[in-house]
Amino acid sequence: MIPLDPAANLNGVNNPSTSPTPFNNGASQPTDVVIVGAGIVGLAHAAHAVANGLTVTIVDRDHHAAGASVRNFGHCCITAQSGELYELAQTSRKYWLEFAEQAGFWASEAGAVVLARTEAEMNVLRELSAVREPGQVELLTPKETRERLGSSASVAGETHDDAGTSGAGWPGLVGGAFLRDDLRVDPRTTVATLAEWLSQQSGVELHWNTAALGFSQAADGVTVMTSRGELRAKQVFVCVGHDVDYLFPDLAVEHQIQRCALQMSLAAKPAGADFAPAVLTATSMLRYPAFTDMPAAAALRSEVLENQPELLDIGANVMFTQRPDGTIILGDSHHYHRTADPFLDEAVTTTLNTEITSRIGEPLEIIQRWQGVYASSAIAPILVREIQPGVTVVSVTSGVGMTLSFGLAHRNVSRLS
Repeated sequence: MIPLDPAANLNGVNNPSTSPTPFNNGASQPTDVVIVGAGIVGLAHAAHAVANGLTVTIVDRDHHAAGASVRNFGHCCITAQSGELYELAQTSRKYWLEFAEQAGFWASEAGAVVLARTEAEMNVLRELSAVREPGQVELLTPKETRERLGSSASVAGETHDDAGTSGAGWPGLVGGAFLRDDLRVDPRTTVATLAEWLSQQSGVELHWNTAALGFSQAADGVTVMTSRGELRAKQVFVCVGHDVDYLFPDLAVEHQIQRCALQMSLAAKPAGADFAPAVLTATSMLRYPAFTDMPAAAALRSEVLENQPELLDIGANVMFTQRPDGTIILGDSHHYHRTADPFLDEAVTTTLNTEITSRIGEPLEIIQRWQGVYASSAIAPILVREIQPGVTVVSVTSGVGMTLSFGLAHRNVSRLS
């Protein structure tokens, strides 16, 4: 685990806004790469470009990152991907750890625990464990599941559990699984720390409160028109997440990009809960491809539809993670729009948090609520498109931007000649 910087502000969402600085690498002094968007996907591209010895200028329209990169669980969901996404996720894992070491942000190889309360849920986990390399998906008894979550408390009716200490009970389990390769980062501090580190590297400029307005071809590359003047670069990566339609509306229509709005909450640290892994549940197994690829997933969906249809009605992925300060990120629902209304339905949040409370077995004190948002597409989970020579649009359109960021950036930057 990469240690937490003791000076980090765990309660803040990001670095405080900084005053904009003038361009050093302006139109008269080209840079190798311009990155539009200082969320995690953009910063991952910048980090790989720096690692390859390239000069980089990063621009972002906001004063600090405030979008999908700070509104998520801080869970790099490596194990639950499949196909191309799995390969990218494994590459991403490697570089998440490397850049955490270099930049000094907290990253934990804590894995994830999937809670199973029914045999239908366990059947999906058994099938996934059987097709993965030994140890990657470790099947757990109820007792072993609780131990992975820092508790050995017994629960009435589960006679195969031994007695244990007090704490979160994690009731109703028939078993679970440990996903070895998953990572944890703190979404409230990671992007800010990485951005600050990048800004201190030789050959890097970072400009907040600077919007990209358009792109044109130049004799030696691309001219980027911004709200603070022009930049010129050999290559531009446009990494603006769900806001592709602001710059390239036709591409957004073609790729069927929508904004997926999520309802999420933050709970104060409960006295009896202290766990390192991300925690997933049955609805998680209905969303991530490694689970849904399993033959047993159909029976699980039918079971949830029969017993808890309200979770499917809100597109729930009932999961939660604990930040380094002990607070717990809770979520989440999924609703799809071209423009997402800002209004939160309290009934949705109540449904999610009631379910999570029943999983932990401890009451939760909610201290924050917010709307998450990410790019979603029915066409493909990733958009990488050269929109004109030297200008590549990059967006993860499947809700796993944190998971794939460094792997996707590695692939894109490696292709530069």
